[in-house]
Amino acid sequence: MASITNLASSLSSLSFSSQVSQRPNTISFPRANSVFALPAKSARRASLSITATVSAPPEEEEIVELKKYVKSRLPGGFAAQKIIGTGRRKCAIARVVLQEGTGKVIINYRDAKEYLQGNPLWLQYVKVPLVTLGYENSYDIFVKAHGGGLSGQAQAITFGVARALLKVSADHRSPLKKEGLLTRDARVVERKKAGLKKARKAPQFSKR
Repeated sequence: MASITNLASSLSSLSFSSQVSQRPNTISFPRANSVFALPAKSARRASLSITATVSAPPEEEEIVELKKYVKSRLPGGFAAQKIIGTGRRKCAIARVVLQEGTGKVIINYRDAKEYLQGNPLWLQYVKVPLVTLGYENSYDIFVKAHGGGLSGQAQAITFGVARALLKVSADHRSPLKKEGLLTRDARVVERKKAGLKKARKAPQFSKR
């Protein structure tokens, strides 16, 4: 009995603020004002806004920087320069501009070593005319190349550099011609023929 009376007294000590509505068997409790409660208008229109900035890859940043560098070195573009030469090989065409410098080579606004994939033979092609005349550290090379593959473009640059060096001095013709650097290499891939697998390769002969 003592436990029942203690329970009854504890329940009586609790106070509830309740309002009995007109509907039977329903009790409504008033909401307490919360500290984090939003106003009615802002609660409806509340939305999460996220702003994110995507940084450009490092390769694109390098290209942008090299573009600014080339434009600063070549005011007016390639066509406005004096020491310029055009080289061709297979389907590749390269426009080459020479300027006094330290031997830097930039192809299509990229470093030559990166553009030519670090291939030592192709990198050697580019500097052969300068090495022949002993100018490997005296001129910077700026190139716009398109068409063909990297091998054809590298050889087209060689021809373009040799032609540009003729505009530096007419005395360069003799040593460059001696090395065969002023001759256009007209060799191209022979076209495929009808009835053959390639230009000259025929299908295997079958007697029956």
